[in-house]
Amino acid sequence: MLYNKISVVEDGVVEDGVEKREVHWERGFSMFCRLRPALFLLLMLCTAIAIGLTGACTSRSQYKNQADEEVYNIIDNKWQNSFGEQANYTISDVPPAPNDIRIEEQVPRSGIVALVQAVAIATARNRDYQSQKEQLYLSALDLTLARHRFARQWFGTIDGAYNRNAADEALSSDSQAGFSQLLADGAAISTAIAIDWARFLTGDPRTSLGSVLTSSIRQPLLRGAGRKVAQENLTQSERNVLYQIRSFNRYRKTFVVSIVTDYYRVLQRSDEVVNAKNSYQRKTDLKNRQLMEYEIGRTPRFQVDQTEQSELNDRDNYIRAQQSYQQTLDQFKIRLSLPTSAEIELDPNELKALSQIGVQQPDYTLHDAVETALLNRLDLATSSDRIDDSFRKVTVAIDGLEADLDFVASLNVSSTAPTQVDRLQFHEGNYGLGLEADLPFDRKSERNAYRQTLITLQQRQRDYDEQKAQVELDIRGAYRRLRQEADSYSTQKISLELAQQRVDMSAILWETGRANARDVLEAQDALLSAQNRLTSALIAHTVAKLNFFRDLDVLQVKPDGMWEQVQ
Repeated sequence: MLYNKISVVEDGVVEDGVEKREVHWERGFSMFCRLRPALFLLLMLCTAIAIGLTGACTSRSQYKNQADEEVYNIIDNKWQNSFGEQANYTISDVPPAPNDIRIEEQVPRSGIVALVQAVAIATARNRDYQSQKEQLYLSALDLTLARHRFARQWFGTIDGAYNRNAADEALSSDSQAGFSQLLADGAAISTAIAIDWARFLTGDPRTSLGSVLTSSIRQPLLRGAGRKVAQENLTQSERNVLYQIRSFNRYRKTFVVSIVTDYYRVLQRSDEVVNAKNSYQRKTDLKNRQLMEYEIGRTPRFQVDQTEQSELNDRDNYIRAQQSYQQTLDQFKIRLSLPTSAEIELDPNELKALSQIGVQQPDYTLHDAVETALLNRLDLATSSDRIDDSFRKVTVAIDGLEADLDFVASLNVSSTAPTQVDRLQFHEGNYGLGLEADLPFDRKSERNAYRQTLITLQQRQRDYDEQKAQVELDIRGAYRRLRQEADSYSTQKISLELAQQRVDMSAILWETGRANARDVLEAQDALLSAQNRLTSALIAHTVAKLNFFRDLDVLQVKPDGMWEQVQ
């Protein structure tokens, strides 16, 4: 190579009409060669920091959105129509689905919460309901990782280090990119290409840059071979999502029944307050009338005192009823995830509407009810499917007792020297084929695992049998309770009519002097008790009917959170 002659002069002296500058190419190039490793490491560090900051700032939301999209695609694909309406199952930090409930106002402006509003608020805000949605999400999230194990997984690494001491300096580097993939039958493939930077960084930049291609495949022939064994974890993860969807839908039915039950229990306490207030007012009116009669000598003093004592008892009952109502209402606010300071009342018209409907018995025989439950119950279906899971686990455990025998193939190919990094010398590469065997001399842990799977299979079968028997027992109990509550309501309705007649008759007899104050007070106490028992019986029958439909699994939850009976 030819270089122009450049002289070094001081203070920019011009010689032979040419301006001379203080420049020396060889000295500059030598300095660049010495500083090049440090500059390269600094560049790598800056690049890594930039990539890290960029990923941290711009990719977090993308990672979240990708996870959400993948998770809900899984759930949507596995959700069956028999499970119920596909609504109100997205977690709180995900945009709601079209059928999800949206609560615009925390508390209605009127302060009166109807039953459908209470169920909607609870569905949208209840903390335990949110936890159940998150459990559903997490089960599908686990499945995404199980599926990813069988996807092509790309990787890339860049490593570099510069070391220097008094005697020498050294630069080490490693750059590699490639992919690995686990196939459905258990085979594992790995391919990578590594670039040799060391000579390029320490020598002439125009020379010494190469690459190495490596690849390997491992195919199990005995233990670990076959789709059933290789994909067992994936299969179980797939089924776990299905189980969690069933569990979530079973929970939704139980949840709406519990909210409706709590709503009516609050109304029952409110009705008890009204009844206690009316009873207290009747006792006050009776006492005032007896005082007037006492002043004219028609009623003895001890009867006035007796009525006043009963009045005080009713006043105490009225205060206790108010406190019980407020406490029950505050507890219900917590179930709605509302602050206990929220000024709300439940709609009393809901109880009036329930009274107008009265008692309506479901059109089921006991035999039909049991058969329907055994056919429809989602939790029972899951228990049955877990027996199949245990059978698969036994198959996998049997495979674990086999010997290891793997077919292995590999290649290692370098590029053409010195700088043709993209031209690989396949004709001079290293290739390998072979078998690797591990004889089953020590299979103690595998033996124990196999024995455990056999026991687990028996346990799963017993669990299913017990749960099936428990479902039958629950249906029989719910059916008997439903008939009992219906009979109780009819009895209490007659009792209330008799109590009202007794109050009316005792008042007439007292006017004619044929009854004393005690008779009137006892009649009024009986009326108060009959009123409370009738409301209690009506709500108890309504709750028993809801529980009956829930246990049959014919109660389906609608998008608004309420329920309907399906056949």
